[in-house]
Amino acid sequence: MNKNITVGFVTQKLRKEFESLRQGVFEDARLYDAIDNATDELKKDPTCGTRIKKSQWPKEYITKYAITNLWKYDLPNAWRLIYTIETDEITIMSIVLKWINHDKYERKFKY
Repeated sequence: MNKNITVGFVTQKLRKEFESLRQGVFEDARLYDAIDNATDELKKDPTCGTRIKKSQWPKEYITKYAITNLWKYDLPNAWRLIYTIETDEITIMSIVLKWINHDKYERKFKY
């Protein structure tokens, strides 16, 4: 039996931030489209991003979200979509935790 694959946002607040990008300035609308396309790709293959080494996980993600895996999906203009994957017998769910620009990504993930 094939599992149902879904994508969600870790909080309703993050979902609203994502939706507000659509109405923003040109750059925000482009970021909205890129994240929307990324979620479509994650629905096809949750592992299409790059797995982040456990040694690089920010401690706040471990304590706040109790993650057991962490992934990044490269977006245009050096943005990164950070997500985790959860699964049970029926569903595989990619959970969007954050999107950040390249500079913040490098600092947060110790590059």
